[in-house]
Amino acid sequence: MALTDPQIKPQPVIRQLDDAAINRIAAGEVVERPASAVKELVENAIDAGATRIEVAIADGGKTLIRVTDNGCGIDPDDLPLALSRHATSKIDGTDLLNIHSFGFRGEALPSLGSVGRLTITSRAQGAAGEIAVTGGEMSPVRPAALSAGTIVELRDLFFATPARLKFLRSDRAENQAISDVIKRLAMAEPFVTVILRDVSGGDSRTVFRADAETGDMFDALHGRLKTILGRDFAENALPIDAMRDGFHLTGYAALPTYSRGAAVAQYLFVNGRPVRDKMLLGALRAAYMDVLSRDRHPVAALFVDCDPTLVDVNVHPAKSEVRFRDPGAVRGLIVSGLRHALAEAGHRASTTVAGATLGAMRPEVVEPRVYQMDRPTHSHPSFTARSMTFQAQAPGFSETPSARIEPEPEPDLQAAPLGAARAQVHENYIIAQTETGMVIVDQHAAHERLVYEKLKTQMAENGVAAQTLLIPEIVEMTENEAASLMAISGELSTLGLTFEPFGGGAIAVRETPAILGEVNAQALLRDILDELADQGDSARVQTKIDAILSRVACHGSIRSGRRMSGEEMNALLRQMETTPLSGQCNHGRPTYVELKLSDIERLFGRT
Repeated sequence: MALTDPQIKPQPVIRQLDDAAINRIAAGEVVERPASAVKELVENAIDAGATRIEVAIADGGKTLIRVTDNGCGIDPDDLPLALSRHATSKIDGTDLLNIHSFGFRGEALPSLGSVGRLTITSRAQGAAGEIAVTGGEMSPVRPAALSAGTIVELRDLFFATPARLKFLRSDRAENQAISDVIKRLAMAEPFVTVILRDVSGGDSRTVFRADAETGDMFDALHGRLKTILGRDFAENALPIDAMRDGFHLTGYAALPTYSRGAAVAQYLFVNGRPVRDKMLLGALRAAYMDVLSRDRHPVAALFVDCDPTLVDVNVHPAKSEVRFRDPGAVRGLIVSGLRHALAEAGHRASTTVAGATLGAMRPEVVEPRVYQMDRPTHSHPSFTARSMTFQAQAPGFSETPSARIEPEPEPDLQAAPLGAARAQVHENYIIAQTETGMVIVDQHAAHERLVYEKLKTQMAENGVAAQTLLIPEIVEMTENEAASLMAISGELSTLGLTFEPFGGGAIAVRETPAILGEVNAQALLRDILDELADQGDSARVQTKIDAILSRVACHGSIRSGRRMSGEEMNALLRQMETTPLSGQCNHGRPTYVELKLSDIERLFGRT
């Protein structure tokens, strides 16, 4: 009996996979879940020039996805080619960087047809046709009745790859993912009507609808964002319009006092394409670093436009990742553009602050419990008299409120944005009267921001003082890490952190920012390296310096409990009106609340 040597393995045979297997492999990259299919089909409709797109789904898109558009359509003779791998009308293949459309890879339709039951009905140039493909098996083209555009219907997604079905989430979760995709694409195309319907169980329910906007691009985008993100965002969003090095940044970003507890309302687009880019998100976070605490997140919809050759969108089949030729320029544009807009907003705070204040002040109406023994009867004729006696004896204020009233203000002060000081209550809150209502100011929070901004201005003018180490601190690291740090050594030197190569991968730290006091140079450099790896750049030193300035501002500002004269209070109000970002303290909390007289009167039922 011959024994087989276990160390000898048969020579592997190289095989050419058939088209069905190739398409199913591609589907694993392109179609991760029903939302991915919706994204590809809606993008195709937009590329076809559609002005109205309607999406119908059932059971979270698992059993049905139907996309109907009024675009240019597909010629019946081209339908089989449209279902062929890497067949597209959007590029000719000569330049993969000069891309002006959503789709260009020619993978979506054949991938969908390989894992589901796909039917395409389309009309172009007066002729309409229909083609079906089930699990990769294509049927002949047949005549169809359709007035215009295209209908793509995908049923039983992943029926041909049942293992993928096990990785799908609940219908509710898949519906939410589809809704998010639709909203992002609707933001990118405000002049297109987009409708999403859920037809599960035979019922048709409109989940989302955004009618085409009119006007210029900014007005149209503002209207579309109001539909998607709500009226509060539209009222508290700042228009963004900035340019640098061939990149154009537009969109809207919310005031710091209109923020969220999670990064769920941050929408970024590159040349109109929705993307999820770590570098762009990091730039957005950095722009709000000075005005939001770590547990709050900004709300924004930002659009970066540039020559297509400056950005590579062919990084991943899903096309949700991009790679910029000059990422530093893009990051700098976002940070500076947003900070400039926030600074121009001055003392402005979000209207939701006043809304929350009025809500807290509105008394809760609670029906009193009436027990059987308390019900008025013929045997208790004195019930009303006893109740009136109890009410008459109810105590009033037990203590004199801590408040000081100022004399009648000058008319010109009352016309100022934050009005004229009329009182200080509890030695912490300034009450000011405006022409249209009243303003309540937190004196400590407001002065803290004023001092902080003054300190930052002084440091920007005079530079960051550095302290020279008596003995340079040598930090050992890899040569690649040392090279990454040396690439930004000039930038860090302006912040007081100076170092130089010390042979191999070692770095010698010679100066540290004086304001930071005693510094663990090794830990600081490691933090900077971690930020470079995560975001592509680092603001670690600047963040530490700003944190010190913030603490100094906190200790140097007007304390709660200090009595202020009328002149001091009015001087504080005037400084707030001319200081950037004075609408919120260093931690993102509002420094004042403005209440309109009409809202106050409505609070007391005087309307």
